[in-house]
Amino acid sequence: MKLQRTYIIILTFLGLSFSQLYGQEKGLFDTVKVYAYITPNGDTIGESWLPSVLVNTKLTAAQKNYWADWTRLRNAVYVTYPYAKAASRIINDINIQLVNVKDKQLRRQIIRSREKEMKKQFTDQLTRLSVYQGRVLMKLINRETGNNCYEIIHEYKGFMTAAFWQTVAVLFGGNLKQAYDPSSKDADIEKIVKDVARMYGYPS
Repeated sequence: MKLQRTYIIILTFLGLSFSQLYGQEKGLFDTVKVYAYITPNGDTIGESWLPSVLVNTKLTAAQKNYWADWTRLRNAVYVTYPYAKAASRIINDINIQLVNVKDKQLRRQIIRSREKEMKKQFTDQLTRLSVYQGRVLMKLINRETGNNCYEIIHEYKGFMTAAFWQTVAVLFGGNLKQAYDPSSKDADIEKIVKDVARMYGYPS
């Protein structure tokens, strides 16, 4: 019992001695200044910044192919999206002009007039598009107008013209009747379109 009391006295004495010693004499690293971060609820916590770490690795063949396809698609959308928006505006304008027009000859005159205007404005640019860019453009026209290119040609130029251009499209590996599916097969196009729309200031 006396031995136990002796240990308690010694430990208490040592504890007081150390606390007095280090309480009065602070070392160089006793206090470290850090940035403060205020949390949304008003608490303040210490904040520090870690140096950046650069990690390099090699892409696999599959990854290279994926990013090559993505870059090609992105470039095609960037080039063709303004034309799809322009087509949408012109088609809407034609539809407004044709609403109360019943005379077939007058309807043809209105359509031919706008067709000449479109050819004058866009022929040079559109003839420079690749076959791949043309396919992307057809999808984007479907997206903007709600109709595929076959339906649009059939409506304004008739069945024979639509059938002819559908045959030409098939020969080049395309399809005027292709639908736009933003939730599945055309999800990548939809992502890129939203970025391009912000860039051009269009509503997406």
